[in-house]
Amino acid sequence: MRLIHNMTTIAECSAPDYSPANRAIKIAVIGAGGVGKTALVVRFLTRRFIGDYERNAGNLYSREVQVDGEQVSLQVQDTPGVEMSDNDAVLPDHVSCSLQWADAVVLVYSVTDRRSFDLVPHLHQRVARCSSTSSSGPPVVLLANKADLLHLRRVDPQQGPMLAGTLGCAFYEVSASEGYSQVHGAFHRLCCQLAKQRPPSPPASQPVAEKRRPKSPNMQDLKRRFKQALSAKVRTVTSV
Repeated sequence: MRLIHNMTTIAECSAPDYSPANRAIKIAVIGAGGVGKTALVVRFLTRRFIGDYERNAGNLYSREVQVDGEQVSLQVQDTPGVEMSDNDAVLPDHVSCSLQWADAVVLVYSVTDRRSFDLVPHLHQRVARCSSTSSSGPPVVLLANKADLLHLRRVDPQQGPMLAGTLGCAFYEVSASEGYSQVHGAFHRLCCQLAKQRPPSPPASQPVAEKRRPKSPNMQDLKRRFKQALSAKVRTVTSV
């Protein structure tokens, strides 16, 4: 895994190269603070779990992976926590930039934090608003983290799938601290979905027809008159 840079420079990321040898997949991970976004990203990319993290400054991670036998440059944007204000999600400029940049979005909430769950529909609306990928927005996955903390659960198990069904996205309940396979499966399926969505091939450049400079009508008329005059002179000489 390679840390590229923090989110303050995400706008400088070059456009992905869609050549078969260097396909890029870009995923943004969004959610409230403290839901375990960084733990999920690090677990997926390195298989490791680290319990304590510094406050997330919004790091962009890159790793070369194999998706359906194809070498892919995977870029995962970790983002700072989003908060609610006046019954709406308050997105810092950096997070809005991430949504515009991403090919897909992973929305994360913690089963131990009811507020993070209630924030999800507002975040989903912002994803549709901010995204420039398509008119319907990028693919979205809903990820419920900290499933191992049963004694602290504040979101019922059936509520996650119901919300995902309402939003029209895939749903996974995982534990970044206890298992790699579930976290990897959620991200890997999203990568496979994106890898199958080939960008439209640019239209082949049409050959430009060679433009011939039209002859001046006056010049053509002069040549015609010259030939007529020359023919008349030849006839006159012949008759003499």
